[in-house]
Amino acid sequence: MMIYDLSLIIILSTLLAIILWKFKQPPILAYIIAGALIGKGLIKEYFYLFSDLGVAFLLFLVGIELSLNKIKNLGVVSTVIGIGQIIFTGFFGYLLCFLLGFSHISSLYISIALTFSSTIIIIKLLSEKNDLDTLYGRIAVGFLLVQDFFAVIALLFLGIGAPSSQSLSAILRAIFSGIELFALSFLFGKYILPKIFNSISKSQELLFLSSISWCLFFMYIAYIMNFSVQIGAFLAGISLASLPFSYEISAKIKPLRDFFVVLFFVLLGTQLSLKINFSVIILSIFVLIGNPLIVYLLMVFLGYRKRTSFFASLATAQISEFSLILANLGVSLGHISQETFSIIATVGAITIAISSYMIIFSEKLYKIFSSFLFERKITVEKFKVPKNLKNHIILIGCHRLGYSILEYLKEAKKRFIVIDFNPEIIKMLEKNNVSYIYGDATDTEILEKANIKKSILIISTIPSLEENIFIVNKAKSLGKYIIVTANHLMDAKELYNAGADYVILPHFLGGEKVKSLLQNIFKDIKIINKIRNNHINYIEKRKKLGHY
Repeated sequence: MMIYDLSLIIILSTLLAIILWKFKQPPILAYIIAGALIGKGLIKEYFYLFSDLGVAFLLFLVGIELSLNKIKNLGVVSTVIGIGQIIFTGFFGYLLCFLLGFSHISSLYISIALTFSSTIIIIKLLSEKNDLDTLYGRIAVGFLLVQDFFAVIALLFLGIGAPSSQSLSAILRAIFSGIELFALSFLFGKYILPKIFNSISKSQELLFLSSISWCLFFMYIAYIMNFSVQIGAFLAGISLASLPFSYEISAKIKPLRDFFVVLFFVLLGTQLSLKINFSVIILSIFVLIGNPLIVYLLMVFLGYRKRTSFFASLATAQISEFSLILANLGVSLGHISQETFSIIATVGAITIAISSYMIIFSEKLYKIFSSFLFERKITVEKFKVPKNLKNHIILIGCHRLGYSILEYLKEAKKRFIVIDFNPEIIKMLEKNNVSYIYGDATDTEILEKANIKKSILIISTIPSLEENIFIVNKAKSLGKYIIVTANHLMDAKELYNAGADYVILPHFLGGEKVKSLLQNIFKDIKIINKIRNNHINYIEKRKKLGHY
């Protein structure tokens, strides 16, 4: 009975996800284990349809979120690291696989699978640590997006590489068909979809249904052009990426993706061999150590400090959901055996489990390995520190709240220095002749460059609890006054317990500002027009500074 089988799979997957969540593991691992426990006996034909829909919706969302504008804005660093890591991991991974006795085609598939890391898992882990907006967090997410782009390109070429005839003319026809499919997606996205979706955007239900319908329609177009339906879903997402409500569409599709993608990973789990052989161990070590080492060396070469390089490199210590999709496609095309796929899936399960702890305990790992790490003498994390800097204020973070504090410090003619990791903010500070240090404030050497020992006050506007506790401990060990920022009351209490002299709560400060604003309006209602105009001018000023 379909409902019985489906219920059993979903309930088991949910229970395992809850258990593994307690151990700080991502749900993907739970779904794979659920499949391994269930086995192939319970799997019915219709599960494969649900599985295909899960992958299609996953790629549909990747297409929406991986817009061409976002790719352009990734920056040189993320692009160089992303492409460099793909090249070096692919090359050394292929050699390793060949030495382990795999065939050329199996070595190629495995090396490609080892190349990509999971953007979804890393973003979730960094978000839970409040590290998404750190210097290393931004770089890591940037090069993971580059990887995602190339993973989708690899999926496309796999579809092209398997035409019914392997003649040159058949392959050329497939390539031209691929160009036509891309062009069709671009033309629809530029000229037709904006008009359709603008007309229905006021209805949330129609927006949701139209998005799914467009995804399914383009999947069908891809199918009749002899491409995989997953590629059609991705291009459907790309065509919607430039719409003003693409984020709204993405938010509505995510629950649907999360449900159907469970069955994809469960099906992968049914093909998982629980045997841990020599090849699985060696390949897992390569991913857990080799991938981070490659990224670390690339970042050091580009001039980043060892702390930033180390934390960013840990983001590559597991293989991606795209790796499993590619391997699964390789089996369906007859390129690799079920045994090779099982090896890739087992490496995925091992590396996802271990790398999650590597990121969670990254600070402790850094303390263990920091003495063995190295960096270039000249780094891109530059600084502009005046001579004889003392009796000054250290402002950590200069975006939005930090910029308002910066303006006050300038008006009050206070002596201060800014620490920030955003290159755009550093350019602004340099342009305005403000003293700065480009780097991570949780790096002890950065704080020493800011001459923390001779400062009179430290102000941190970054909301990360862990980073602020580190800064508070450092400040208090030197007997310095410190003001920090928190987004939640519980975090504020913890910071006070750690020794903070004052904790800024932006949301509550906003309420106090509104209270003061209303008091002025109630005295003279006509003043609201003046307040409105002043606020519009202020917003325009902040927008020009890149604030959002």
